[in-house]
Amino acid sequence: METRMIGNIAVGAIGLGAMPMSVAGHMPDEAQSIRTIHAALDAGVTLIDTADAYTPSSDDVGHNERLVAKALALWSGDRGTVLVATKGGHTRTAGDGWGVDGRPAYLRQACERSLKALGVEAIGLYQHHRPDPAVPYEETVGAIRDLLDEGKILLAGISNADPEQIRTAHEILGGRLASVQNEYSPRFRSSEPEIDVCAELGVAFLPWSPLGGISSADRLGGPFAEVAAARGVSPQRVCLAWELARSPVVIPIPGASRPESIIDSAAATELTLSEEELALLG
Repeated sequence: METRMIGNIAVGAIGLGAMPMSVAGHMPDEAQSIRTIHAALDAGVTLIDTADAYTPSSDDVGHNERLVAKALALWSGDRGTVLVATKGGHTRTAGDGWGVDGRPAYLRQACERSLKALGVEAIGLYQHHRPDPAVPYEETVGAIRDLLDEGKILLAGISNADPEQIRTAHEILGGRLASVQNEYSPRFRSSEPEIDVCAELGVAFLPWSPLGGISSADRLGGPFAEVAAARGVSPQRVCLAWELARSPVVIPIPGASRPESIIDSAAATELTLSEEELALLG
């Protein structure tokens, strides 16, 4: 698979978003999830994205991290080639709601918990999950910097950030900001400015929910389906190829809970769209 850079680490240009394997009411059984992760790894995926908050209930924080760790332990390949990215700062609340906590003390606690869940001495890529309006952003990113300086994390990232926050994080981290993870898809294109800032700074941009809108009726009948039919591939594969063509810093992380889904997504790196096709897709 084509590789792209996150900090000083080369990863497959398509990653795996593991969140769907821990969504209450939709999650597959553990065996299928492990097969899905193994299928991704066997297809050349070397970036797996998880988070402590990806859990079917607020009583099981770290569920997705533990699942990823178990799958890696059972994989016959070289686990040293895989970059596991996790996140902290997004919380689960009673009643299975969501909250945020950007306090440095909380992020340190969350990082320690993730280290245990993943069974590692240092987290490959640790990302601040979502800004907390009650905490100055500089303080939150400062906590990530401290974890990086202490060697508890090897790479530092942020998520759901705007251009100003990206520049702030890049400065506070002393130029060591490795990645930004924001929503980006054919349906949600408002992260274009963030991609441009990442390209300027040499920071990887990881689109979450990169297939948003592709399964809707209008997209199935739209230009992505048109290009897909002409190429004999799925609209999903065209979508990911379109995102890869946007900038060399883009590394989509499509979610998957079935082996077939991530195998199809991984093949997007083999699809090069023409200028005419890219113009049609907009």
